[in-house]
Amino acid sequence: MIVAERLDMEGAEDVTQSRDVAVLLGDPRLPYQYNPSNAFDAHDFQAVERLEEVLATLSNYQFRLLDDHDQLWESLRTAKPFLVLNLCNTGYRNKPEHQAHVAAMLEMLELPYVGASPECMALCHHKFLVYALARDLGIPVPEGRLLDASGSGITDIEFFPSFIKPNAGDGSIGISDASIVHNAREAREVIEKLRVELNNPLLLLQEYLPGPEYSVAVVGNPGIDLLALPPIEIDFSSLGDSHAPILTHESKNDPHSLYWRSVRLRQSDAGALNEQMMTHAKRLFERIGCRDYARFDFRVDQDGAPHLIDVNAHPMWGEEGMLASAMRYGGYEYPQLFEFILQAAQRRLGLADD
Repeated sequence: MIVAERLDMEGAEDVTQSRDVAVLLGDPRLPYQYNPSNAFDAHDFQAVERLEEVLATLSNYQFRLLDDHDQLWESLRTAKPFLVLNLCNTGYRNKPEHQAHVAAMLEMLELPYVGASPECMALCHHKFLVYALARDLGIPVPEGRLLDASGSGITDIEFFPSFIKPNAGDGSIGISDASIVHNAREAREVIEKLRVELNNPLLLLQEYLPGPEYSVAVVGNPGIDLLALPPIEIDFSSLGDSHAPILTHESKNDPHSLYWRSVRLRQSDAGALNEQMMTHAKRLFERIGCRDYARFDFRVDQDGAPHLIDVNAHPMWGEEGMLASAMRYGGYEYPQLFEFILQAAQRRLGLADD
């Protein structure tokens, strides 16, 4: 049984006193290749509208939303906000591979900000290196290897079924129903498709784990206020047997797709496994250098052991997403997500009042 940890909301009024916070978002004026429409869609605008409503409920802060990337540097340089809330998951100029560029801009401007550093984001976009760090901590990861798709072909595959996905990036880019392969022919087809589509030819070729999938949100900072929230389970049951039970790109960006309509989130009832994943997540948070909030995804093997499959140091913040869902199942309201990560960043940065 999990002993419930609670976020320390006491004394919140001592940490915030009408402080100016710049909130960084994606730019709706620019193309956005992550979406099938190559533009911001209705669900993106709805998420921002809901964000504005929620931030307006947080007393003692003055929020200013910044989404014009052509003016971003100058807007930040002249405004000199007390704190920056970096919620720009689209990447600089809506290029997902440029997520770290936004944090790097804040570093160059010497502005204090909430969330991951550019170094941490870059590390988490190299999954093979993250797996090496997890192994060093004794945390299981899927068996597999790094593959250069720009080469002349593939060598023998040691295991089937295999899961083939990009080594870089997040948001399930490059992952589809076809990513689970059962023979060499299917593997070659997926590898060739990704070679053509991706700017980065490095792929992960790994064993497919057939068990349930979970996500653990961690908020706070080591040695100050670190908390792992109880895991949520990804529910693939409505997909049926004809579709791979994995989080595909379309499950996150295409409201018309079967994956978007069918995949659901629910509170995990995995018992002792929950505590194991929460412990893994907190150890990884500290080792990788995450800050203020992050998310850790696990998948269970045929023997019931959870394996780390991904780390997201800069996860999506929308109300229906995994981070906010973990907060909700942990007993918190959506506004408390932002309240706590703002407070956590201020404590980490030494900006909290004594």
